[in-house]
Amino acid sequence: MANEVHGTHHPRFAPVVRALEESLRTVDVGAAVAVFIDGEPVVDIWGGHTDADRTIPWRSDTIVNVFSTTKTMVAVCALILADRGDLDLNAPVATYWPEFAAAGKDGVLVRHLLGHAAGLPAWDTPVTAADLYSWPTVTTRLAEQTPSWEPGTAGGYHALTYGYLVGEVIARVTGRSVGEFFAEEVAAPLGADFHIGLPAEHDHRVATLVPDPKGDRPEGFPVGVSDANTLAWRRAQIPAVNGHGNARAVATIQSLLVCGGSVGGVRLLSPEGCARVFDEQSRGEDRILGRPIRWGLGYSLEGNTFTWGGWGGSLAFNDLDHRMSFSYVMNQMLWEDGYARSIALLMSAYESLT
Repeated sequence: MANEVHGTHHPRFAPVVRALEESLRTVDVGAAVAVFIDGEPVVDIWGGHTDADRTIPWRSDTIVNVFSTTKTMVAVCALILADRGDLDLNAPVATYWPEFAAAGKDGVLVRHLLGHAAGLPAWDTPVTAADLYSWPTVTTRLAEQTPSWEPGTAGGYHALTYGYLVGEVIARVTGRSVGEFFAEEVAAPLGADFHIGLPAEHDHRVATLVPDPKGDRPEGFPVGVSDANTLAWRRAQIPAVNGHGNARAVATIQSLLVCGGSVGGVRLLSPEGCARVFDEQSRGEDRILGRPIRWGLGYSLEGNTFTWGGWGGSLAFNDLDHRMSFSYVMNQMLWEDGYARSIALLMSAYESLT
């Protein structure tokens, strides 16, 4: 059956299984959901297919491009470095990246990058997908660019630039690319199957993204599903949007931040380092998205929850009160109502809790 769900779940969380079955029956091609409580999986399920023709089953080790859910992984890297004392979030970016001081950006702080408040939400001249594969090209342009608004005074979603900005700082501090640092310092210790820059040996496990019926990409966006399904995209490090992983890996890594920095006996952060997520950088209408957002360090904040999701519908959601991390990944991209699926699944998790 196309909507058959596999994996494991605590009986209490049967509503999540039913919700995924319904999503696979009605809209999803293939998808996976994970719910972790206190760093332990209570839901780890998947179903459907990895291809639009529905011939290849989605498996336990299937991975998929999750677009902007990748940003939460980059934020974790920065928080770890700050916790170690290697990165001062209140320091000017130019402390680590001297060229960045050009065009009046000497007062832009590292925390402004993490909080989407740097005034560099896009490049001042158009970019193509091919441009994004050249790290020096796009970071040099950002370093030379004048901010679109006074940094630190407002939030505006840095859809593609976020990963290069934060990633370049990480590279300057560590001597490693953000993908390398993430792989060695986050994914490997936690045994999490998530990658920023995908090695070729994992290609056979990647689910093919299926475009929205309305087209390959939303109007005005420089990359499309057709770009993300290429080997060039997988090999590149585009840390705002090209992370590949599964729901289990996303929830494992995010659990660090709701469990005081330790998951499965592996400590990567102190409790104080985790709490930095809630350092508010801006609140009010986001200048790019045009809706109210309270930005913390790397996440949108609401009460004691912090979250962000990916273009097309993927989601990483964390609830500090319940010490819960929820994740949903899929290959059917939807431009206008993509998050209806993830929110329905998240609500099923809350139904199970209560």
